Amino acid sequence: MEADFAVELGADDETLEFPLTSDGSSPCYSDLKRHPQLLAQVEEAERVPELGEFLRAMNAASSILETAKCDAWESSEISAEEEIFGAACKFGSYVDLLFSAEELRFLFPAHEQLVQRLTQLLKRVPEIPAAAEFLIRRCYFHQGTETREGFYITFYLFGYADDQEHAQDQWTIGLKLVENAIRQISASWKFTR
Repeated sequence: MEADFAVELGADDETLEFPLTSDGSSPCYSDLKRHPQLLAQVEEAERVPELGEFLRAMNAASSILETAKCDAWESSEISAEEEIFGAACKFGSYVDLLFSAEELRFLFPAHEQLVQRLTQLLKRVPEIPAAAEFLIRRCYFHQGTETREGFYITFYLFGYADDQEHAQDQWTIGLKLVENAIRQISASWKFTR
């Protein structure tokens, strides 16, 4: 499994407003960490049950993380970088991850330590046609009338194969591997400055 991380904190890079609010065209934030029953209302989790299982695990009480938003899709567009997999199709997803501990949300070194540890663990798993990327991005946390600038992680995962069904199978295996890596880190997490 390919695994890497990057930092995207430039002026033109993607950001997150948290908690999300609905403008009528997009769904509002569901606090799955404190209200797991809301998972039944997450359309992506209903459409792709494996993604729902991942969201359940990330928002579990034992996890150091929680989720903000997600999506999953299939595609036959293979970029030049993805040609190493020799596949005609891919199945992909993203999940925006936040530290549950509020104080860690504002510490860049905590995010960097987490993504470094994740990529180290994932580089040890068996070779499968899948790729995971963790992007540290800027998050604007709204707390009452105050807004604080912090960080979040967008986790992208792609599975590759010659048809969509098998691409989704590879993605599912990759998702389980990432879930297990995050569970392992959560069980022993200690942020060191």
